[in-house]
Amino acid sequence: MTATTVLTARALLLDMDGTLVNSDASVERIWRRWAERHGLDGDEVMKVVHGRQGYASMALLLPGRPMEQNHADNARMLAEETADTEGVVAIPGAPEFLASLSGLPHALVTSADVALSTARMAAAGLDLPEVRVTAESVGASKPDPEGFLKGAAELGVAPADCVVFEDSGAGIAAGRAAGMRVVGVGPRAGFHRPDVLVRDLTQVRVEACEQGDGGRGIRLRVVTD
Repeated sequence: MTATTVLTARALLLDMDGTLVNSDASVERIWRRWAERHGLDGDEVMKVVHGRQGYASMALLLPGRPMEQNHADNARMLAEETADTEGVVAIPGAPEFLASLSGLPHALVTSADVALSTARMAAAGLDLPEVRVTAESVGASKPDPEGFLKGAAELGVAPADCVVFEDSGAGIAAGRAAGMRVVGVGPRAGFHRPDVLVRDLTQVRVEACEQGDGGRGIRLRVVTD
């Protein structure tokens, strides 16, 4: 049995890893090596790292370590991740989903930096949105809402008129804290109770529509199992 949920918005804010791009293979390789170097349980580390900037994950996993070391370690990790795109592929439906957003307000809001987001989107065969909020653009990592609020501001849209697409607990929490509705993508998202949950982006259809005040909007038709 299927159900259709309809959401309207003025702009969409899109996470990258786990939402548009499946980079789990690369993330696992890099972070499990990091866990081994620091004598940490790899499975426990993987429960923390999705959605956050690396330094923020490190602060949770090594709470006694100076933040300067976390930032330095994060820079090395970003370089490793940028060079390791083996197995990075598009989430099912992502190419068609992004194509359907042509001419509609949307932005990428990712914890990756410019180099990593460019490398992963290219490896997955996806075009980068024109508006991008990356690690360099913000002072706080998800679950802080700064990135999503900045994305909305750059698009000139009120937070309440935005819909976020996210896969991680940190990202879903950031979207909620920004006052936005959240479509969860993939199995990780299901543990964090997004407003709507989809298996992948093949379940989402995008249409331009007119808003009540005569402005242009976006209608999302989300078909769930």
